[in-house]
Amino acid sequence: MGFILDGLIKGFSLIVNGNAEVYSIVRLSLSVSIFATAVSVAIGVPLGALIAIKKFPLKKIAISLVNTGMGLPPVVVGLMAMLLLSRNGPLGFLGWLYTPAGMVLAQVIIATPVVTGLSLSAMQSMDRKFYLQMLTLGAGQWQALWVCLKEVKLSILAAV
Repeated sequence: MGFILDGLIKGFSLIVNGNAEVYSIVRLSLSVSIFATAVSVAIGVPLGALIAIKKFPLKKIAISLVNTGMGLPPVVVGLMAMLLLSRNGPLGFLGWLYTPAGMVLAQVIIATPVVTGLSLSAMQSMDRKFYLQMLTLGAGQWQALWVCLKEVKLSILAAV
């Protein structure tokens, strides 16, 4: 039990004394997480909105894929990313294995379905007649979609 206390004391000491290596690790973690979140939002919010608003033949399958992606265990995503990025993998030529870019890719794979699913849910909570009314009043599809996103922005912020 004493070694746990010793480890906690040593860790606290490293943080308080401003150890450069600790701050470098924290900086890397924050930058990777912020960038991956931004990419996930850039992909997931429009995708969730489009799936919610548009009618297309495979809509139920798309929703099922999003829900399945939300349940992906991080360990499975890590193994999948490692297989993709390994030297013999399909993306091995990028040389991203064990790099911040590879970490961003893995986090994007984990976070995008969550952002997409929550954005989809937020857009589905809004009455579709609102979107159709904007189209009837002369708004373009992208303008109407933008206004709908503004209407559910608090729910989408919760997704992030």
